[in-house]
This record gives sequence, structure tokens and C-alpha cells, in this order.
Amino acid sequence: MIADPLSKSFGFAKGIYNYLKAKEGRNFSVKLVDLQVFNFKDGEFKVKIAENIRRKKCFLIFDSNKTPCRWMCELAFTLEAMTFSSPEEINVILPYTRFARQDKKDESRVSVNSRVLADIVSMYATRGMTVDLHAGQIQEYFNIPFDNLYSFTTLVDYLEKNHPRILDDLVIVSPDLGGGKRAEGLVKRLQQRGIKASVALGHKTREKDNEVAKIVVIGDVENKNCLIIDDIIDTGNTLIKTAEVLKAQGARNIYAYGTHGLFTCGIDKFQVFDKVLVSDSLQNIFLDDRFEIVPLIDLFGEAIYRTIVGESLSILFDGCIKQV
Repeated sequence: MIADPLSKSFGFAKGIYNYLKAKEGRNFSVKLVDLQVFNFKDGEFKVKIAENIRRKKCFLIFDSNKTPCRWMCELAFTLEAMTFSSPEEINVILPYTRFARQDKKDESRVSVNSRVLADIVSMYATRGMTVDLHAGQIQEYFNIPFDNLYSFTTLVDYLEKNHPRILDDLVIVSPDLGGGKRAEGLVKRLQQRGIKASVALGHKTREKDNEVAKIVVIGDVENKNCLIIDDIIDTGNTLIKTAEVLKAQGARNIYAYGTHGLFTCGIDKFQVFDKVLVSDSLQNIFLDDRFEIVPLIDLFGEAIYRTIVGESLSILFDGCIKQV
């Protein structure tokens, strides 16, 4: 395993390493190797793998907390450095895949940045892995196996253990029609655990990026616990407007879950929620107990273990089975 010890995600990488070290029945050795990043005064930088990785199966746990441009550039340089180090395999672990919202040509003369990213990764890596891609079809852009893990089973485990009351009279709310399948997927996993839930859908109109003009919620939410789900919490404007509509329609309690918490405008304006849940794919430190982190370290650790030994990953997404 390779990770930058000075990066914000090193704790995430070390958690995966510890999971593998403690894995019962493991018959292979595990080592955590430093990725060294050297910065120059003019803004250039270079990367170096601190130890020999020749003929090793390597898993790069890459820091998703960097700015998008630095993230993509450093990822390309790191993959180049790994390739010249002659490993047996290069597996790229992206807790949060940046540029995934730019997955199609939605107007003239624009780049499809997620395809560019996929081309770069596919040029060097043997395999890739991420969680809750913004659009599942992005997997098809890669010319290598690229696994998109789902965090919903982990979320259900977390809610059952820590907040079982949220699961009573529950409505899963998608803030837009495009997320309808995501909401249905969570409802299916809840039903497999014997938890009844229904779906409500939001329809939003935008005047420009990151600015929602209007939201209409379709579904019965009166006197219900409402959990709004999305893959990314960026400014939070869509979630907040959806929550305000739910409140006006008589919702009992309003919660939110977003796998990747960017919070580009801070967290102060999220007071409309009773609870906001995000994963640890990005580093967030909350002083407000209204916010909680759903850890995905075990999910990635088990997925990496199964990749190494050649076992199926699909069991990790079965709502009937609690993750190990």
C-alpha cells in the first residue's frame, strides 16, 4: 500500500492498512510505503516512491482532499513514478473521484473531464476503485477494471447501530429526478433488512451552476422522518432548499446523507437539518454535533482484500449482509 504520510487522507490509508493487517485468514504480507512529494519554489513538484515496489501488488490510496488541478496532476505523476518502479500491479484507490460531475458533453465546445481522467488512469493502472460515483456510466470510460463501491450498506449499518429512530416512518428523498435510482437502491437495501421506507423525489430547476431556482417534492412526507441522499454535498444549496420544502410539507424530522462532503460554503447554513451524515472519503472536522461521519475504511479494506484474493465484491452491496 502506498500513501503520502503528509496528506490529509493518510489516516484513511492507515486505517485500511490496519484493517488488512488484522484480517483473519490473511496469507499475504502487507506493507505501508510512503509516497514522497517534493515541492519547488516555482510551484512545480515531483513525487517518489520511498521504497522498492518491484514485482509487488501495489494499492495507491490517493488523497482526495487536494484541489482538483493539483489532485489530477499529482495523480498522473504518481502513476508514472509507480510504472517506472516495475510493480506487478498498480491498483488506484480514489476515495472521491474528482471531475466526475463533468461526465458528458452538455453544451458545445466543452471538455468531458471525467473521460480525460479515465484515459490517464487507464494508461498506467491495472485496476481502479472508488465509491459512489456521481454517474455509474463513468466506469465505462476506463479501459481497465474500475470498481464503483456503494456506501449504502455501510450507511444502513451505521443508522441501525447509532440512530435506529431515524429508520421509523422513513422516507428516502432524492433532491432531483436523476437521483431516483440511488434512492430506490437504498430503499431496497432497507427492505432487505426488514425496514420499510418509501421514496420521494425532488424536481429542481437551475438558472446557473450551484444556484437552484426552485424545488418541488413529489411524494408523501407529512409526519415522516425524511432522509435526503446525494453523492456529493458541495455548496449544500440543493439539500437545504429541499429540506425547506419538506418542512413546509409537514415532515417530522429531516436528515441528510452525502457520501462526499465538500462543504465549499461552510456548514453554518445547514441548521435546517436534524442531522447531516457524510463519509470519510474527504477529511472533515466538525465541531457541531449535528454532523457525523460514517466511516468507509472497512468497506475499502474488505474490497481491497477481496481484490487481492480474487473473491467477489458484490456481497459488500447486499443489504441483507452486514459488512465484516
